Amino acid sequence: MSEGVKQPVPGGTADGSAAGNTAGLCLPFGEPPTTVPRLFCFPSAGASAAAYAPWRTLVPQDVTVCPVQPPGRAERFREAPYDRCGPLVAHLASALSEQFTGTYALYGHSMGALVAFELAREIRRTGATPPVHLFVSGRAAPQLPDVLRPLRDLPAEELIGEVAGMGGTPEAVLRERELMELLLPLLRADLSVNETYRYGPQPPLDTPLTVFGGHRDPRAGRTELLAWEDLTRGPFRTRMFPGGHFFINDWSQELLKMMVMPLRG
Repeated sequence: MSEGVKQPVPGGTADGSAAGNTAGLCLPFGEPPTTVPRLFCFPSAGASAAAYAPWRTLVPQDVTVCPVQPPGRAERFREAPYDRCGPLVAHLASALSEQFTGTYALYGHSMGALVAFELAREIRRTGATPPVHLFVSGRAAPQLPDVLRPLRDLPAEELIGEVAGMGGTPEAVLRERELMELLLPLLRADLSVNETYRYGPQPPLDTPLTVFGGHRDPRAGRTELLAWEDLTRGPFRTRMFPGGHFFINDWSQELLKMMVMPLRG
């Protein structure tokens, strides 16, 4: 490293300065008032808050879908992405702290499921108002051994092939090699968040927990999804849908119907 050249730091800008832990950075579609029911949605590896943008129009007007934008993507592309779960969760907990009051729920898919779960535990640790419900999808329960093939260090072509096999990424994007070269560092960092995670035993949450899965998802089978039940003392429910890892794209309306219910009392 050349002397005097600053490297990006997670949650910071390319010149090494702090990005500022404000909710505005994490909530690109606006900060909703805490008096309204809110559903915070955390993206999967390589994805951005835009993945949940269409959901904002699929819920009743008295509920707000809040897509969350972690560093390193979209308008936060100048910030280095996190490659470990703990620091990412700490960043989000700080940035969104004023939102953790009133009636709200957390949802995450795949890597986002892990982030939402650990964020719920961090909220409990800080004594903030807990979410009325935790929703997760597309990921094995965090306390289980990770038996999946690590992807974060694969050669570019092989990694792109793995991403293509999961679905969820448009073919046009996968064919744009220059675009993929820009996206791969973010994808590798997000995969590292998931693949380097080590579960730390804590008492189960009291928060109700619902797990969604795809019948043909090779990354999270039914048995692995059912194991989430051990992580809560509250009501637990699973719901399986036709489809693979990104079944949520075809079943978003059904998912949102279930996620809206606890937010509306």
